[in-house]
Amino acid sequence: MNNTILIRKNIKPFNKIIKIEGDKSLSIRWALIASQASGKSTSYNLLKSEDVLSTLNCLKKLGIKSKILKNRCEIFGLGINGFKLKKNITLNAGNSGTLARLIMGLLVHSNYKIKIVGDRSLSKRDFLRVIKPLKKFGAKFQSHNGKLPVSIEGTMNPKPIKYFEKRGSAQCKSAVMLAALNTKGETIIKAKKSRNHSELIFKHLNLNIKTRTKNLLDIIKIRGQQKIKPFNYRIPSDISSGSFFIVLTALSKNSKLKIQNVNINPTRIGILKILKLMGVKVILKNIKKYKEEKIADIYVESTKALKSIRCPTSLNSSAIDEFLVIFLLAAKAKGVSYFKNLSELNHKESPRLKWGSKILNSIGIRTILTKDSIKIFGNPDLIIDKNKKIIIKKYFKDHRVFMTSVVAALSFGGNWIIHDKDSIKTSFPSFLKIIDSLNR
Repeated sequence: MNNTILIRKNIKPFNKIIKIEGDKSLSIRWALIASQASGKSTSYNLLKSEDVLSTLNCLKKLGIKSKILKNRCEIFGLGINGFKLKKNITLNAGNSGTLARLIMGLLVHSNYKIKIVGDRSLSKRDFLRVIKPLKKFGAKFQSHNGKLPVSIEGTMNPKPIKYFEKRGSAQCKSAVMLAALNTKGETIIKAKKSRNHSELIFKHLNLNIKTRTKNLLDIIKIRGQQKIKPFNYRIPSDISSGSFFIVLTALSKNSKLKIQNVNINPTRIGILKILKLMGVKVILKNIKKYKEEKIADIYVESTKALKSIRCPTSLNSSAIDEFLVIFLLAAKAKGVSYFKNLSELNHKESPRLKWGSKILNSIGIRTILTKDSIKIFGNPDLIIDKNKKIIIKKYFKDHRVFMTSVVAALSFGGNWIIHDKDSIKTSFPSFLKIIDSLNR
């Protein structure tokens, strides 16, 4: 039972200020791009999760040295195309789709075959979405129907490409952007709206990148063979991690919370817009710009009367990682909430749309589920009997299923047994520690 958590009581009212660990998307991107810089780059508040440590370990196998010190991490980059490649290298991406897909972009310029593997969950995910565009640069791939393990053999003369990214996947777009750095020429990307962290880092580093929007698509032009200067970066806190505490506060009685220094990139704050539509009081203060990213302190209070929502699909991409915990608010809202065009949720660490429905059904909430949508029949008077046993297990150790289940248990009551608490090590190792600090 050491890897299981038992929750039998609702959380007590709280009024707290918390800090969240560094943004995972930015932590991984900083490490990968720092490896392409010429010299030592330093980050502060780097997320020290398994996904980020896997990134550093993969870079080490490619000849990139790094140091994790008490208050910072240092990476000693070797420049564009600077990896020290050897025969028979295997890179283990663990649970990180971001790492596995983005690092492929950096390997289109290589003279050896490199194998990329991952854990059981990652090995079920689709990699054809990055293999197809990266092949256009001249790289060769071998895979199991687009699943890991994937072997990549680069080319010594990668060519710039034109690429239409139709899914709204920041990982696919970023993989192509990193590959473009290796080319002699201009790569042009036409992309459905998604997270733009990579574009903002490129702009901060004064790389030759041009962006504009046309017909609701982002047009990105990148010229390769540029020198990247070493750079220091204080990673802002992760809004995806903060979302669990924001929802917990909204669902708790007589509670208030402030989360400091959070990344509020406009491509990431769909959850805040959705919560406001549902009647949650969320306020941003101390808004400022840091290295092209926007950061702020987030204030949230308990909400007595939640509104149901027909969620605008325009918010899907900017809240894709938060929908599981958003569904808990819909469970407590008056009326029927409807979320659609969410098939992408079932291509995450677990089939999250299905798991969202399972969790809600287990607490007595009716749902209607299709392959890409969910209707949630809310109950404002939802209280779970303290003797009702709810067991959450066999969810491919998906960290977001675990954390959503914890928020549900603390908010609604019941007798919960939640397995695989070590799943949070991939993205948010301090999650339970912060939960404990709120419950004192």
